[in-house]
Amino acid sequence: MEAAAAPLHSWSPLRRTRLNRAFALLYSAAILSLLYHHYLNLTTHHSTTTTATSLSMLLADLVLAFMWVTYQAFRMKPINRETFPENLIKHAKESEFPAVDVLICTADPYKEPPMRVVNTCLSVMAYDYPTQKLSFYVSDDGGSQLTLFAFMEATKFAAHWLPFCKKNRIVKRCPEAYFASDPTRFSDTDQMQVINKN
Repeated sequence: MEAAAAPLHSWSPLRRTRLNRAFALLYSAAILSLLYHHYLNLTTHHSTTTTATSLSMLLADLVLAFMWVTYQAFRMKPINRETFPENLIKHAKESEFPAVDVLICTADPYKEPPMRVVNTCLSVMAYDYPTQKLSFYVSDDGGSQLTLFAFMEATKFAAHWLPFCKKNRIVKRCPEAYFASDPTRFSDTDQMQVINKN
């Protein structure tokens, strides 16, 4: 009974559903009339250039119509979903949580600055999830020494950052995003900023 009282998610339909369906019906009629027009051009004109042009236009419109129809599945019943991760513990014990593997890929330290990759990794490591069930892997296709050095420095900072996040229940777990915003002041926030700059 307690699990039923604590939902993991809820959803509600959006008001634009009827408008989306009316638009899809109108657009479908327009597509069908366009395809019928191409069909008439192919059957009435017998010139080779007209036939080739009409056939290529028909094929192009068929491809575009197929792409449009397949995309409509997302618009037929749009919903607004809200999740409640805090209720997860009411549905299952931490020992029953699934193991999560996170793969972070990087290749070029100039296009993907190592500090951004490090911030992503620190965010993943600070997830509010059982640490023994969480694994993350970094794939550096470029084999950059700069990225390796950034990760060596990040391990030192992680020893301070991860306990700080858990202790203060920080929601923005990316250090760059946390310090760029106006961080909530805890007793050790200033000390954490000094460690982050070093």
